[in-house]
Amino acid sequence: MIDASDQREQRLRKLTALRAAGIEPYPARFSCTHSVAEALQAFASSEGGVEPPTVRTAGRIMSIRVMGKASFAHIMDGSGRIQIYLRRDVVEEQAYKFFRKSFDLGDFIGVEGPLFRTRTGEVTIKVSSFGMLAKALRPLPEKWHGLTDVETRYRQRYLDLLVNEKVRRTFVTRTHMVSAMRRFLDERDFLEVETPVLQPIYGGAAARPFVTHHHALDTDLYLRISDELYLKRLVIGGLERVYELGRDFRNEGISTKHNPEFTQLEVYQAYADYNDIMRLVEELWCTVAREVLGTPKLTYQGHSVDLTPPWTRVTMRDAILEATGVDIEIHTELASLQRRAKELDLELDAKPTWGKQVDELLKEYVEPKLIQPTFVVDYPLDVSPLAKKKPDAPRLVERFEFFVGGLECGNAFSELNDPLDQRERFEGQRQQLRDGDEDAHPMDEDWIRALEYGMPPTGGLGFGIDRMVMLFTDNSSIREVILFPALRPKLGG
Repeated sequence: MIDASDQREQRLRKLTALRAAGIEPYPARFSCTHSVAEALQAFASSEGGVEPPTVRTAGRIMSIRVMGKASFAHIMDGSGRIQIYLRRDVVEEQAYKFFRKSFDLGDFIGVEGPLFRTRTGEVTIKVSSFGMLAKALRPLPEKWHGLTDVETRYRQRYLDLLVNEKVRRTFVTRTHMVSAMRRFLDERDFLEVETPVLQPIYGGAAARPFVTHHHALDTDLYLRISDELYLKRLVIGGLERVYELGRDFRNEGISTKHNPEFTQLEVYQAYADYNDIMRLVEELWCTVAREVLGTPKLTYQGHSVDLTPPWTRVTMRDAILEATGVDIEIHTELASLQRRAKELDLELDAKPTWGKQVDELLKEYVEPKLIQPTFVVDYPLDVSPLAKKKPDAPRLVERFEFFVGGLECGNAFSELNDPLDQRERFEGQRQQLRDGDEDAHPMDEDWIRALEYGMPPTGGLGFGIDRMVMLFTDNSSIREVILFPALRPKLGG
């Protein structure tokens, strides 16, 4: 077997020979009359008795089969694959020798000729003329369909897309999902906006940011961890229904569920609360599934999931009590909660606050069991610095997270719009920062100033597009649904 480096050398020699013969191996343009898919459709339309059309199309050579005086090949463009057929007596002997001598798998070719169906029933272009459009200097992966090494697939996504049909379908599905989300929100009078990615104060989530320095202003800036505080400024400014679909950045670990750069949808609606946002979420997810998958039902990691509203709603207290036997309404202090967990032999990482310990119970013992779409509602105040308190339970806030397929998919709440309460919450978060909690929310005086001008009752939502795509395409790793995921630097360059 010839190794890849030897093949590259052979292809370089062919490239040199082409140029020596006055043939440009990378021409600037090629005019097509049909894509591959359009050519196949044109032939299907002609089968009622009309003469098959002549087409001019182009693509990458994916297979070559030489049979003496004739050769077959398959070419592929973004719309599909089609067979081409070259005969020495049709394209002339010199041209046929040129094809045999100069073309390899992976090269781009432009062809023209009439369509016909072979004896085996395959629609084929009978080539009357052709030309080199781009010489590939590196060979495709072994047998071109054999790219299975995960590291190679992620680092060289272009090859992964080229040779793995399932991967191409995943990213086409992702695009269709995003388009469907935009249509859903636009039809309900939400306005798509853009807010700063570089921010002087990060906020809107509990996460450690990436920091950079702006030399002209001589100031540190942060890649946003959330769009929330800027979108709510727009609500204050009178834009009562807004959303943003964009990239957020969190300086945290990498796993099958986390990537430091991810895509998030955030939505804010004036005169709404978290109950209204629950209805919005379940309608949006079901609508997108119907449009993209053709059904509200999907299969994820062997589980059948039905997105049809209404989704299950359960309080955080009831979900934890059922899963663990711990009643957070009885164990309302951190020490008491941790003692009870120890009595029940629950394996938990110790957390510094009651609310964080409650959240840890949910993540460890409830979240993996939430296969069918579920809203878990009413979260601890101390892990929710931007959410409105429950009037009848001041230790809790009107917040929910929703779970599908055992994945935490999004977060929403009735937005805190009391500037005095917001200042008090930020002061508590600032103390947590001093105590070493890198995820605590910083003080944001400009946000408090904006709130002092008055924000109407508002419901807000944020959820990750990447995890949604994981569910819709049945992928267990977030790296499978991000075109270029973050990876450790490869040793040796």
